[in-house]
Amino acid sequence: MHKKYILAIDQGTTSTKVIAVNHESKIIDQASKDITQFYPQPGWVEHDAEEIWETVLDCCKQIFSRGVVKPEEIAAIGITDQRESTILWDRDTGKPVYHAICWQSRQTAPICERMKKQEGLEELINEKTGLRIDPYFSASKIKFILENVPGVQGQVDAGKILMGTIDSWIMWNLSGKESHVIDYTNASRTLLLNIHTLQWDDELIEKIGIPKQILPELKPSSCDALAYTAPSAFFGQRVPISGDAGDQHAATIGQACFEPGMAKNTYGTSMALFMNIGDKPLKSNFGLTTDLGWVIDGKVQYAFEGVVFVGGAVVQWLRDGLGIIKDARECDLLAEKVKDTGDVYIVPAFAGMCAPYWDSYARGTIIGVTRGTTKEHICRAALESMGYQTRDVIDAMIADTGKKLKSLRVDGGATKSEFLLQFQADILGIPVELPEVTDMAALGASYLAGLGIGFWKDTSELRKHWKIAKVYYPKMTKEERDTLYAGWKKAVGRSLDWAKK
Repeated sequence: MHKKYILAIDQGTTSTKVIAVNHESKIIDQASKDITQFYPQPGWVEHDAEEIWETVLDCCKQIFSRGVVKPEEIAAIGITDQRESTILWDRDTGKPVYHAICWQSRQTAPICERMKKQEGLEELINEKTGLRIDPYFSASKIKFILENVPGVQGQVDAGKILMGTIDSWIMWNLSGKESHVIDYTNASRTLLLNIHTLQWDDELIEKIGIPKQILPELKPSSCDALAYTAPSAFFGQRVPISGDAGDQHAATIGQACFEPGMAKNTYGTSMALFMNIGDKPLKSNFGLTTDLGWVIDGKVQYAFEGVVFVGGAVVQWLRDGLGIIKDARECDLLAEKVKDTGDVYIVPAFAGMCAPYWDSYARGTIIGVTRGTTKEHICRAALESMGYQTRDVIDAMIADTGKKLKSLRVDGGATKSEFLLQFQADILGIPVELPEVTDMAALGASYLAGLGIGFWKDTSELRKHWKIAKVYYPKMTKEERDTLYAGWKKAVGRSLDWAKK
């Protein structure tokens, strides 16, 4: 039977999605399923790795049961995932030894504080990985499991433990527990990969104290096969898994940001701005990370990245935490009922602040509240917080590169908010471009897989598939923009002050 489709698995923080894409980059069918988040203690966020694997299979079953796309028509599989989230599992039983520790979790902050006290370690990590010591990244999560789960260190010594990010876990299961692999982008988020040599770095591994034997085999983001599915694990089919990248890397590819200076922002639970900086890793002096963007055809592309821990999650908090809205659409409707926030600012530092501030102990604030403040003002301030945090990161990118952005490409669930996208254009002073397809991480994973097997010829072919649905142009004056942003910076200062107490 003709191989018509690429299947992309997008395993995210709150759900798993699977899409089937044809040669014209059209999504033919899709399925999604929520996953459970666990909060054992304040600031801790964990997942059930076995549930994650079950949702992958369930989504595939949903698609194949409808009959539009058949398992034997899948040419290749691409995977994208929530990157830094970390799993350790038993090689023999296939069972995780502990919950997957989510990228959001701050439970390893004390371990990171110990690491920061090691002379020269933070500078060495930044030089070799482009990152910094923070609970966000995988290394401290590995150490947490080794130090806190009884018996695991003994299993490591006996050669029974494997470590992986979510993509590794999915590929290990898809391959019938044969392939223990990871792509360079996910590996680059562990604090253990040297982004200059594309190798696990022995010096960092030794200084941080990670057993090298548990780490997966390194693979390109796109190739003929990182692994193959086992027929017993994947609907009777042996299919190459030929694409793999962390969600923000994949979304940048989906947005066709193939040229240096192009940038995208994904508005999901968190937000992540990615700027292509070319084939050489540049050092950020303004709070960004230098990322290994992807490896395609043996060629490495690098990027500046600024992650914002709380993006769309601030709207979820209004719904689930405060109970003042029933859904995200209501937040938009309420925000549009007032002409401004009444000088109210929300800094949603619920899990500390990431780029460009990097303060694990910052806390959220609502400032400027008066007797006249209404839920409409609160909703508007929540949506505006996403726009302000995006500007924080873009200002850092401009400072690092000396180049202003011509436009910003956007994707993710929160781009359904027209209010947000217009405010984003206003506070940045540049056009915001919304493409026809906003599931960019999944689409990017399909592109990587398709490029790996020749389903698509090259990236120039993919550029033609990127189409704009709407452009939001700035309407705000420079004076208005500067005044609003100055108020935001004051509010951020209050959140950062909390950490000093």
